[in-house]
Amino acid sequence: MEYVVARIGRPHGVKGEVTVELRTDSPDLRFVPGSVLRTDPAAAGPLTVASARFHQQTLLVSFEGVSGREGVEALRGTLLLVDVSDGAEPEEEDAWYPHQLQGLAAVTPGGVALGTVKDLLTGLAQDLLVVTGTDGDEVLVPFVTALVPEVDVRGGRVVVDPPLGLFVELPAPEEAGGPAGDDEPGA
Repeated sequence: MEYVVARIGRPHGVKGEVTVELRTDSPDLRFVPGSVLRTDPAAAGPLTVASARFHQQTLLVSFEGVSGREGVEALRGTLLLVDVSDGAEPEEEDAWYPHQLQGLAAVTPGGVALGTVKDLLTGLAQDLLVVTGTDGDEVLVPFVTALVPEVDVRGGRVVVDPPLGLFVELPAPEEAGGPAGDDEPGA
């Protein structure tokens, strides 16, 4: 299975460097000089990393055999891919590939079914789990520990502790037998 690790952006300077929009948490492992990356479209590659460096929080990469501003401009928008076998684990602890999360049951900490994980969208600020709710609607859940405290790939589930209203089908606390509030007589 192929996994997108970056998208080539605009050229930087005139010596053949490009900006890349990262979609991996491990750029230092993926963009080592000599690394070979597959491309989408396939005709653009494969590309071998010649150099990689950060400049003002942006990764700049040059590729062997690609020089000059015009040469790298032709690569703009190309996706950079790595091959990950189904049994491969990400290099980092508490990291998962999207294909590992797809199809997992999403449940509350109390075990109430919320739906099924459809995808993982990677973003600059944070990743988002795409969950198809039990009502069929898609819900985007920020993939942060406060909202997704547990991922159990082998157990086939993710625990989601959503704020009230994120999943419309969940009953409000008072409907679920929780405290009724301060509406009691004499309060």
